[in-house]
Amino acid sequence: MTRRALVVTHSGREEAVAATRETLRALEAVGMTPVLAVDDGEPTPLGDLEMAIVLGGDGTILRAAELTRGTGVPLLGVNLGHVGFLAESERENIAEAVRRLADGAYEVEERGTLDVTVHLPGDAEPATGWALNEAALEKSDPARMIEVVVEVDGRPLSSFGCDGVVMATSTGSTAHAFSAGGPVVWPDVAGMILVPLSAHALFSRPLVVGPSSVLAVELMSRSPASAILSCDGRRRIEVPVGSRVEVGASPIPVRLARLTHAPFTDRLVSKFGLPVEGWRGGAEALRPYGTSIGREG
Repeated sequence: MTRRALVVTHSGREEAVAATRETLRALEAVGMTPVLAVDDGEPTPLGDLEMAIVLGGDGTILRAAELTRGTGVPLLGVNLGHVGFLAESERENIAEAVRRLADGAYEVEERGTLDVTVHLPGDAEPATGWALNEAALEKSDPARMIEVVVEVDGRPLSSFGCDGVVMATSTGSTAHAFSAGGPVVWPDVAGMILVPLSAHALFSRPLVVGPSSVLAVELMSRSPASAILSCDGRRRIEVPVGSRVEVGASPIPVRLARLTHAPFTDRLVSKFGLPVEGWRGGAEALRPYGTSIGREG
């Protein structure tokens, strides 16, 4: 039976083009047939895939998640971006990463996603979507705030004017929610985060709720502006005044291939260049993060 691997890349970057060529050669060397998905053009016919290799930053990985979510296909990210929190390998380790994947020498980590429902005024059927990182409701007019009321588990919590509200997974805690002042949440924490953006309110702290909770944000009738809802920065919908956005945990995860057992703490230190000099941990714990496959294992 033919073994097929999806390769998701960005053809507009010279580094990505070179990395794609190397990946295709590596896949052919281990007897696998590559299926290439480039940029955001026509949908790629996937068929039966064994894995997906993603060449780029977190944005490219989010696109690959859009292509494969619900198929059971694991993603392995090769970091060509600046931070690459979701990536597992470095550019210089492509051939080794492909060999490990072909040999089955990896584990699969499931990351929770969000189901998003938008009730629009006058529409009988709601719009629906999903997100791996976050669903971000943001003002559509840069000169005006939006007025919202936030709800948790069917009960109103607070209303305020703001630039927007981010509702994120633990995976998305280091993305848009983090830049807005939200907490860093370890990816094995099954919960959701709500972070108001530039809220004009006394109580506008980030919230962390449990996995069975449902978050809702209503764009109040007195709001001076409409909003835009963006899921992972990719799927967008206009949200007029009087709309209601509901977000809850989805039963459909995104599956990430992992080549090492490096803990999330090491990933934080590596990605953010955090100062850890002077730490007096055990000798075994001093092994550099991801040495078996690259700096970011």
